[in-house]
Amino acid sequence: MVVDGVEEGLSFVDLSLAGREPWRIARRIRAARGAGAERPGVMLLGGFKSDMQGSKATHLDAWAEREGRAFVRFDYSGHGESSGRFEDGTIGDWLAQSLAVFEASTRGPQILVGSSMGGWLALLMARRLVEQGRRPHALVLIAPAVDFTEELIWKNADDVIRRAILEEGAWMRPSPYSPEPTPITRRLIEEGRAHLMLEDVIRVNAPVHIMQGMRDEDVPYRHALRLMECLACDPVVLTLVMEGDHRLSRSEDLAHLTATIEAL
Repeated sequence: MVVDGVEEGLSFVDLSLAGREPWRIARRIRAARGAGAERPGVMLLGGFKSDMQGSKATHLDAWAEREGRAFVRFDYSGHGESSGRFEDGTIGDWLAQSLAVFEASTRGPQILVGSSMGGWLALLMARRLVEQGRRPHALVLIAPAVDFTEELIWKNADDVIRRAILEEGAWMRPSPYSPEPTPITRRLIEEGRAHLMLEDVIRVNAPVHIMQGMRDEDVPYRHALRLMECLACDPVVLTLVMEGDHRLSRSEDLAHLTATIEAL
């Protein structure tokens, strides 16, 4: 269905980078309607091994439909309905795909909503936009796993895990969210070092709101406090959710998410 020149529903963005297999990136777009067209659109960047059919994505889509807001969600390569193998992906690949979807799918001011790894990608996107003389309208970061390949995986890995990554090419990490383990590849770790952010000031030239569960076992809330220090030059709000886990997908968490977006 086409609304005001926007093709709604499932479509694809084709992307090729030098030295990489071409990608066919699946996206779902909801066009703005009525008074919603006067407010910023929303783009969701999902987490590591998450897809656009998850609880936050579908909640935001239902909210956007009710409110007439423009909304874009998509799957990185190796995720959901997009092409590619998950174990071939890197932060740089998923950043390039995020930027391509942003350019092909959005109009006017946008609020970037980044969940877990998507929080890191949203900040990288915002930095790229600033370099181009542009900026997002605002960022909402949910348990942002900034620099997670280095800070939360590599630095916490013992010798057995590091040998598996370096010598065997991957460590099969047990996942609490799936019966299948998640491959953590040497390429993911090493390529991720080109995108680290926490050792410097991060400028996005836009308001940032961070939502962080205090019972998050994947991204400890102290990680969000460290990120706050790096974002000191921008207006930043941190909401610590006392009973919240990493997903922050309870009904009250999702209600707080949409209220935060509306306030921005």
